Amino acid sequence: MTNVKELFRGEESKACLPLLKLAGEIASSLDVEAYVVGGFVRDLMMGRPLNDIDIMVVGDGIAYAKKVSLALGIGKVVPFEKFGTAIIPSQPIQIEIASARTEKYDDHSRKPSQIKYTDLKGDLVRRDFTINAMAVDIRPDYFGELHDPFEGILDLSAQRLVTPLDPDDTFSEDPLRMMRAAYFASKLGFNMDLECFESIQRQAKRIEIVSWERKTTELQKILKTTKPSIGLNILQKTGLMEYVFPEIDNMVGLDQTSEWHHKDIYTHTMQVVDNAAILTDKMEIRFAALVHDIAKPHTRRIDPKKGYTFHGHSEVGARILIKVAKRMKLSNELRDYLVNLTLLHLRPIALVKGEVTDSAVRRVMVAAGDRIDDLLILCRADITTKNPNKVKRYLNNFQIVESKMANVHERDAMRAFQSPIRGKEIMDICGLTEGKVVGKIKMTIEEAILDGEIENTYQDAKSFLLKNKKSLLDNN
Repeated sequence: MTNVKELFRGEESKACLPLLKLAGEIASSLDVEAYVVGGFVRDLMMGRPLNDIDIMVVGDGIAYAKKVSLALGIGKVVPFEKFGTAIIPSQPIQIEIASARTEKYDDHSRKPSQIKYTDLKGDLVRRDFTINAMAVDIRPDYFGELHDPFEGILDLSAQRLVTPLDPDDTFSEDPLRMMRAAYFASKLGFNMDLECFESIQRQAKRIEIVSWERKTTELQKILKTTKPSIGLNILQKTGLMEYVFPEIDNMVGLDQTSEWHHKDIYTHTMQVVDNAAILTDKMEIRFAALVHDIAKPHTRRIDPKKGYTFHGHSEVGARILIKVAKRMKLSNELRDYLVNLTLLHLRPIALVKGEVTDSAVRRVMVAAGDRIDDLLILCRADITTKNPNKVKRYLNNFQIVESKMANVHERDAMRAFQSPIRGKEIMDICGLTEGKVVGKIKMTIEEAILDGEIENTYQDAKSFLLKNKKSLLDNN
């Protein structure tokens, strides 16, 4: 029996050691087996950060969790009676405790229809991959003993994803595991076993029984990895993308005229996502990178002189995303964010192609508001040409745009931009009552400021209104 207790002396794991020893002592006092399992053991072996602790007991997991919680001075658990599991809301690392169990599923649901309590090996065999099917004993007399019935440590060393059972059984039982294969490949940089890959191809359609909330969560986890294209490409090559995100799958094989992009829309999109991942950890920007060209398959036309065109794809993409957000159960906040960045993603690019005027910069800043920094990151990521001279030229122009936006006073003014002349004063000066005309006059004043005709001050705005009062009323 291999003992890995030396691994608990590392920087990532030593903070967990007192907690695990306490949990092990409680298990011994109750005469039950207790193990840390799953991702905790995998990450412990790899020296990766430990984000949560999963403890499995051969016995009553909820009763055990209550004892551990009391001993830790927390005194609170969140039980899930049906599954024999409980969460202890500890900080900074959350603890989940579960009874060793097997699960049986119906063909049309990933929710277990039957749960039976079992022993250690019976619990480990139901897990998704061998690298997640290892357990380490935490009882004082056995602390650090590694249980690895499916040789997960060998697969960890070989950096491969293999299922404990026949992959057809593992993936059919819980189809979300197919997306998790893509996630772990992307997160860990591991290769998927060929049998697993082919199994996913055979039964990709079964992902449809998984709720959209769960599929969306798994997709966002892929986007959070260091190189998201690894997982996204697995989704596409296995056929999962057709069911998870058909609008992205539709990009495959569609050429576009090369200017500062890859010629293939899908390949370009993957590169933009990876570029965004290099530039920022913010998942929302990476998601925007994934969907910024979502309407290109719909707007693709061939011009005899220009080649492929995609007129209006940013506006069409914004409309498509409203439907996508509803289907994928995205939050309203994320929906609005993606719509806004998709709608605006060409605007800074247009600025860097020609002379950058103050008026044009102001308009982009007003349209983007607090998302202006995110928009510029997306636009930088959107440069995927392999021509180093083009990259240098466009990036230099971006720096010109960014320097114009760097003035803090102007940035703050534009983010909260509105006419210095309020509606009531417009009504008093022009002898109007509430109505559309007041709004149109106010908008004209704002346009004059944005165009640089007048300064963004109360006095200049009022002078403009008084000077143009007659024409403003006649035209409205």
